[in-house]
Parts: sequence; C-alpha cells; structure tokens
Amino acid sequence: MNRELIVNVTPTEISIAMCEDKVLVELNKEQCQTGFAVGDIYLGKVRKIMPGLNAAFVNIGHEKDAFIHYLDLGGQFPSLQKLVASQQPGKRGLRAETMKLEAPVEKGGKIGDYLQVGQNIMVQIAKEAISTKGPRLTADISLAGRNVVLVPFTSKVFLSQKIRSADEKKRLKRIAAAVLPKNFGVIIRTAAMEAKDEDIEHDIQTQIDRWRKTCAAIKKNAASAPAQLMSEMNRANTIIRDSLNGSFSQIAVDDEAMYNEIRGYIRQIEPEKEKIVKLYRGNVPIFDNFDISKQIKSLFAKYVSLRRGAYLIIEHTEAMNVIDVNSGNRTKAEDDQEQTAFDVNLAAAREIARQLRLRDLGGIVIIDFIDMHKAANRQLLYEEMNKLMATDKAKHTVLPLTKFGLMQITRQRVRPVAVQDVTDVCPTCNGTGRIEPTVLLDKKIENKISYLAQDAGHKYIKLRVSPYVSTYLNHGLWSLRRRWMWKYKIQLKIVADQSVGIVDVHYYDKEGKDLYKD
Repeated sequence: MNRELIVNVTPTEISIAMCEDKVLVELNKEQCQTGFAVGDIYLGKVRKIMPGLNAAFVNIGHEKDAFIHYLDLGGQFPSLQKLVASQQPGKRGLRAETMKLEAPVEKGGKIGDYLQVGQNIMVQIAKEAISTKGPRLTADISLAGRNVVLVPFTSKVFLSQKIRSADEKKRLKRIAAAVLPKNFGVIIRTAAMEAKDEDIEHDIQTQIDRWRKTCAAIKKNAASAPAQLMSEMNRANTIIRDSLNGSFSQIAVDDEAMYNEIRGYIRQIEPEKEKIVKLYRGNVPIFDNFDISKQIKSLFAKYVSLRRGAYLIIEHTEAMNVIDVNSGNRTKAEDDQEQTAFDVNLAAAREIARQLRLRDLGGIVIIDFIDMHKAANRQLLYEEMNKLMATDKAKHTVLPLTKFGLMQITRQRVRPVAVQDVTDVCPTCNGTGRIEPTVLLDKKIENKISYLAQDAGHKYIKLRVSPYVSTYLNHGLWSLRRRWMWKYKIQLKIVADQSVGIVDVHYYDKEGKDLYKD
C-alpha cells in the first residue's frame, strides 16, 4: 500500500490529508487559534463541584469550562496533587522519582473528597470541545512518544496486545526496566516491535524530560492559573508519529516553516525517511494538485455514490449519525434480490468504514442496510464490517444486524466531526442564494486591476479565482488576460483554485501579499 501525507497550511488552520493509493482516507483540520488539543496539559482551577454527577467543572482558559468526572481522576490522583501542591511559590518542589506515593483513589468515592472550589489541579485534555460541550479532562496524565507512552506514579510496564512474541516481550520489558526511574511506568506501543533498543531508550528518556519540563512549568504558573503547562505536538507530527512506516512514500507540505518542523521531527525518529518530506512550490493549490479538493467535495456530501447506481445517505444529528444504504436502480435490473442486496451491502460496508475514518464520525452510528432474509448473509456482513473496522485506530464496537436490518456502531470521538467544518454559510451569497450577475464580473475585475496598476502602481498582479472564471479569462488567443496586460502594462497571472467561490476574486502582489478580496 502506497501512503502519502499532504499538508496544506493557511493562516487560520492546517489541513492534513492522508491518502492510500491516491485515495483520501483521513482528513484532519487543526485550527491555529484554538490551542486546546488532545494531549495538552494544563494547570486548571476548579470552578464548580457537581455532587449529583460526581464530577467538577474546571477553568483551563477555554471559553467553556472543561469537565472532569470522578473516574477520570486516575488511581494516583493524591500523589499528583501532592506534587502540584509542592510546586507552589515558597515551597520546595518534590520530584516524582523521589516521592513516597499516596494511597490510591477509592473506586466508589466522591469527587468532593478530593477537589474543592478554587483548587489548582493538573489535568490533560482527553476530548476537545465538541458542539456546545467544553473539553473533557483527565488527571491520569500520560505522555505519548513514538514507541512508548510514559505513565508517571506507577512502576508497571504494559505492552500492546498486538505484541505476541514471548521473546519480544522480554526484550521490551528489559529495555524499559533498565531506563525507567522509580515511580514511572510505560505502555509499550506496537511500533516498538520494529525499533532498536537505543531508539526505545531514547524515546523513554525524551518523555521523562518532557515530564520534568511540565513539572517545572507548574511553579512558574502557580499564581496565574489557568495556564498551559505542556503542548502536544501539532497534528501533522502526531499523525506521523503514530502512522509512519515503510508504506509512506511522500509527505508534501506547502509551507516552509511546517516543512522544516516535520523534516526535523522525522530526522529525530527515523532519519532514513527524511528524504520523503517534500516542499511543494507549485502555483496550483496543493490540494488541487494532488486531487484532494475534488475528493473532499465528493466524499463529504450528504449523498455518497457507490458502484452501479447504489448510494449512501449520511446525516449527522446531535445524538447520533445515521447512514442509509440504497440500491438505486439495481433491484429493477437484477432477478436475485437477495444476492443483489448482499452485494450492495458489502460495497456499502467498505465505503462506510472509510467514511467513519474520513469524517471522524463518533458516538453512535446507525446503519440501515438493505434487508436480507438469509441469516448466513447477515452474519457474513457483520464479520466483514468487523474486518474493515480493524484498521480504525479509534476505539469502536460493532454490533450484529437486528431483524430490521440495522447495525449499530459506537466509535470513540475525541475531536469535532470533520464534516461540520465543510458546511457553512456561502461566503459568496451570504446565505441568500443569489450572487452578483456574472455578466458584469469581467468589468468589475478590470476596474480593480486598473486601480491597482494605475493608481497603486503595481506592475505584477496575481489573481486567484475559481476554475470557471480562470477558463473565461484565459479563453482565446486574444484573451481578456492578454488584453489587460497590454492595456495596463503589467504582468498578470491567473491561478485556478477549486476552493475559491465561483465569483470570488483574490488579488496578490509578487510576494503573495493579499492586496484585497472581492
């Protein structure tokens, strides 16, 4: 399988597309302004105790208070709080490796026994803010690396269930035991099976150093809580950390700063793969060049086409996601309806497994498959869906089909649904459904070019427009573009961009500075 990672950087967000054999399978968007990502560690301040929920609301600086349940405090919460309290101004700070650990949290206890309003608490984001809900927190702190996950206040070494070799288990446990200080444990990830001893040791030491820096940040910010203590790496590097293997052929980035950051990170974890990182300098937008834009527009629609006329209808609600499988015109053309239903359902299952990853749909997913009368076919469909979902890294559960042909899937949700960001009020018509008359567009563009060339003195102008407008302006031997270049004595470049509205026009100078936007 040939994997590619395409990274598009804009001033407001970073979009990361993962392709397998040129087919888009994952799309991640990271907002540059939010700063509240899964894995980030904060020094929060308890705002409100909710005894009825056995939970608390914590201020971590987000517009909505974050939520932490009693069960998310973690077994070693008293030891964590002892360390946090020791970092207050005027106190001599403790170190985890020299501490005497406190008694663990009782499973059936009350949150009021451990938290009080106004108390500073060290927490980690477990789920980002979704819809009307603030971030979900945990006090069971862990630091993830490429090969291991460091877990403070425990001395246990856990191994991924996918590591089955007894010799490999002994090797990994031996490496961890030789490096780990007292009161630190690790979860050894599947990727460690292919790693050298020194790489695993370096990974563990790196996470220990990150922990120490995080603890040092508590003392600096104790008086100014809420404050961020440690930031998880950006989403692009997180995907690379968790997914990079021999099947990756290329990582293309259109921003030089991000290119250098990704290349530097890969140089640390796998130097021989540094050459697969490429800086994209083309005039066509990077997502257009790699055919990502077209796939996004087709795959994030409400209707998703399958082969031979079948299609899916995907709808999102606050409570759940609903997917309806339709055979289209196939049942009219085929005699064996049971076999037709089975074939369509299998094709739909493949696409649904892909769509769940692509849109990052979470919570409850209800799928209405086409009715099948044979129990054997229903069982085969259930088994096939389990196989297809096995590659999904999000925690999930697939239940067998009901007698009504419904399948229920629960899937872990830690980030907002990606598709919600794709649908928005049209920036061209502002939701009215009406746009300026296209017959006047060329005159409007010429007036702007006239102003920029004659009044503002620009000799080079680049227009970023929709493919339709680009074709119109470049059409013919004596095109409008050539006429304007001759008339205003300027260099005029026109770039087609599928993400631009049909009658939107962006004007740039030679350095790419935005002159203004219609």
